[in-house]
Amino acid sequence: MNTFYDQLNRKIELKETPQRIVSLVPSQTELLVDLGLEQQILGITKFCVHPEDLRKQKKVVGGTKQVHFDRIAALQPDIILCNKEENTQEMVTELEKIAPVHVSDIYTIDDSLELIRQYGEIFQVIDKASEIIEKIELEKADFQEYVKDFPERKVAYFIWKNPWMVAGKDTFIDHLLELNRFKNAFLEEDSRYPEISLAQLDEREVEVVLLSTEPFPFKEKDVEALKKEVKLGCIQVVDGEYFSWYGSRLKAAFTYFRKVQAVLS
Repeated sequence: MNTFYDQLNRKIELKETPQRIVSLVPSQTELLVDLGLEQQILGITKFCVHPEDLRKQKKVVGGTKQVHFDRIAALQPDIILCNKEENTQEMVTELEKIAPVHVSDIYTIDDSLELIRQYGEIFQVIDKASEIIEKIELEKADFQEYVKDFPERKVAYFIWKNPWMVAGKDTFIDHLLELNRFKNAFLEEDSRYPEISLAQLDEREVEVVLLSTEPFPFKEKDVEALKKEVKLGCIQVVDGEYFSWYGSRLKAAFTYFRKVQAVLS
C-alpha cells in the first residue's frame, strides 16, 4: 500500500499506481495529458476543453459542481482528482465512496508546482513532472526580469457581468496579477469574488480593466459597451485560461502575459 497526502493534507492510500483516472478539473485534465497520462484518463467534465478532441474520446461525467456519480462509479476509477475551489465538499464526500480522491488547493504558482510534483509521484511520471516544473520556473523567472521595472498599475479583473464580479483576495488570479505588476483594486472586499458596481472603478482609481474570457465569455463588444459607461480607456479582453488555469498551461502563460503587457503599454 502506497500512502500519499493531497494539498489539504488528506491521506490517500493506493494499492498500486493508478491506471484508471477520473479528473473533475479542466486544468488538471490538461496537466495529465501533458504528463503522458491521456490513455489512463477515463472520465472528465464538460469543461475539460483541452486537448480539443478529448471530450469525444472520454466519458463526460458532468460539470465541476455537479456530476453523475453513477457514471463515475461505472468507470471503476483507481483515483478521482478534484480541487477545493472547483468542486464541493459534498461531492468529495460522495466520491470517496467510489475511489480515493485527491484534492488540490491552489493559491500560488508554488502550489501549482507542488501539485505537479504530487502527480509525478502518484502516477510514476516523476521525470516528466520535473521537466514541466523546470519549464514553468524558467519562464516565470524570465518574465519577472522582463517586468521588474514596469510601473505598478491598479487593476480590476472582471469574471462576470449582471452582476459585475471581479477576482479578489486569496485567488490564483490575484497571484498572477501581482506577478504582472498589477495591483488588485478589490483586495479589501470580504469575498474572494466580490460583486461590485461600475462606480467603484472610479472610486478605487482603477487604471486598467481586464475582462476575462471565462467563466463569463467577455468579448470585444463588451469592451466597447463598457467604455460608454465608464471614463476609462484602458480596457482589455484577456484569455482567462492563462490567468486561472494552474497546471501545465503555465508553461505558455508568461509568453501570453508579455503580449498583454505590450498591448497595455
